[in-house]
Order: sequence, then structure tokens, then C-alpha cells
Amino acid sequence: MRFIKFPDRLYKDCPQYVPALHSDQVHSLTKVSTLSYCRRKMWLALDGGGKVVGRICAMINPRYNALYGKKRARFGWFDLIDDREVARLLLGTAEAWAKENGMNEIHGPLYYNTLGKQGMLVEGFENIPPFNCLYNFPYYNDHVTALGYVKECDWLQYKMPADQGVSEKISRMAGLLKQRYNLHEGSLDKLKKDKKMVRYFFDVYNESFAKSVYNFVPFTKEEIEEEAKASLRFVSDKTSSIIFDENGELVAFGITFPTISKALQKCKGHLFPFGWYHLLKAMRDYDTVDLMINGAVPKWQNTGVSAIYHSAMSEKYIAAGTRWAIANPQIESNGAVNVWSKYDSELYMRRRCYIKQIWIYGREQYTG
Repeated sequence: MRFIKFPDRLYKDCPQYVPALHSDQVHSLTKVSTLSYCRRKMWLALDGGGKVVGRICAMINPRYNALYGKKRARFGWFDLIDDREVARLLLGTAEAWAKENGMNEIHGPLYYNTLGKQGMLVEGFENIPPFNCLYNFPYYNDHVTALGYVKECDWLQYKMPADQGVSEKISRMAGLLKQRYNLHEGSLDKLKKDKKMVRYFFDVYNESFAKSVYNFVPFTKEEIEEEAKASLRFVSDKTSSIIFDENGELVAFGITFPTISKALQKCKGHLFPFGWYHLLKAMRDYDTVDLMINGAVPKWQNTGVSAIYHSAMSEKYIAAGTRWAIANPQIESNGAVNVWSKYDSELYMRRRCYIKQIWIYGREQYTG
């Protein structure tokens, strides 16, 4: 609990920080199914009086390394006071553990897999992040770069007026594609009550993002069940859209959640006694939504079907009185991120994954 609660104290006076529920953190660090194949080790940095001044978790995902032919460890749950020596101690300890386990690189901040929070904030410090994204002070970047970490990739997030509608071109394209291929919108409210359809959706999700999402690792059956249980309660037809063909096969999807970031700030890490009330209230408020996942199954990618769910969601936003939409992080090298240039939008946050080589030609790299 000292590990989990440290950021609550560190960010006590930060109006942008969104604390995770302590119960969710306990689950992620001790019981999540991903730990059945991942290794992880956690450390706290203490000052001379025994006060926590930093934390870090180092992880090894063997499925990732096998899929990409790498020997990489990853770090996450990285938080610290503004002190270079604390950063050196935390990262150096994680690097040493990684080398002991045969790794030659370490990157982060990341989660065990693609489902968790990832990416160190480098732009947009004035903004409140979606609940599934990290927040950090600017000095984090100064310390990791001073200790030899370099950019591996950036993820971009955009914010846009949700009631702006779609262009006539997109609307016309949506109509033509629906008519030509006999496509129709399905019901997420109905889908999430059918375990078979939920599994089908996530299987397609796995397939859809396997090649388009950087560092993506397909989810196991157990991970799918956990994610479905955790996330589907936020999903409804009110602002999301799911598209099927005439045979009932999934074509494309656009999933949004009502933002719960401010509700989590009020919870202060606790669901009880009143945290549940703030969350329940937020889940019924569609003033601002988080665009969680958008995509198409492989055979429908690059066909323009995004126009269908964009049009449908635009109409739903207007009907729900939604004013703002915040996109989920998207890798800057993925052409799909350019879709937001078609709308009135602005860069909301930029996140970075850092990487460091910790073994060179059979010799340890100096990390002190």
C-alpha cells in the first residue's frame, strides 16, 4: 500500500492528476491474469527518515519478446520527487534486475501489455488526462533523458468539439458504403449481455490491432475476460457505434466512454464510502467523452468504413448533448492519427516511450 499510495501524496496539490482506485492497483500488482506469464519486481526509494520518495516496477513480458524477437524489460509505476539521484537509484536498480534476467534493453513507462497506462507525458501538462492515461510532472522527462534514455515512440491525443458534426463528404461516403455492402449498425447494449459475442468482439479486436498498433501483444483468453468485465460497464449505444455486415460479421467499431477523470479525483483512490456515487454520476454524464478504441477488422481496413461509425457517433454526440471528445493515444507514425485533421481539433497531450540499451556487444553498459 505504500507503493500504491505514494503518488497520492506526491500529487496532492496537482489539479491535473487523476488517482487510480487503490483496489484496481492492488489487483493489477497482485492478481491480474497477465502475471501468469509476466515477471515483475517492485521497489521503493526511501529517504534517511524512511519516507517514500520514489517507486518503480520492472517487468518482463516473454510473449512480447518472443513476438518481436527482443530481449526487453519494461518499467512502469514510475514516480518520484524531483531528485536526480532518486531517479538514478530507481532506474539503475530496474536496469540491473533486467540484465540479471538476460535483457539487453529496457523501455517505458509501460504496463505488462497494451491494456494498461503507458507513455510519459511530454506535452499537455495543463490538461486533465483520461482515466486510462498517465500523468506526470515535467521533471520526469529531464531525469530519464539525463540518465541515457532516448525516445522510442510518441503517442498523440487530440481534443475536439463533439457537436461539430461530420463533413458532407464523410456523410455521403458513409451512406454509399452502407448501401453498397449492406452494412448496418448493431447494438453494443445487446452485445455486452452475450458472452459469446463479447469474446467474438475481443477476438476481432486482437486481430484488428495486431499489425497496426505499435508493440501490440495479442490478449489471452483470461485477459479478454478481465478487460470485458472492467470496461463494458462504461459502454453503451448512446455514444458508441458498432458496424456489422449482412452476415452478422463485425466490420468496424467506435467505442467511447463518458469521462470519469474528475470523478476519480473526488474518489481519491477509494470506492467507499462515497467514491461509487461520484463514478455512477459521471457514467451518466456525456458532456465529455473519451474515444477509447476505433478501428476496422483487417479486411475492411483502408476501405473508408470509418466514415460510417464517425457519422453515427457524431449524430449520437449531438443527441446526448456531448460537447467535447478526447481521443485515446495513437502512435504518431500510424497514418490513422491523421483522421483528426479532418475535424476542428487540437493536440491535447503527447506521450513518450523511452528506451535504453543496457548491454552492448556482450559488455554491460555503464548506467551510473
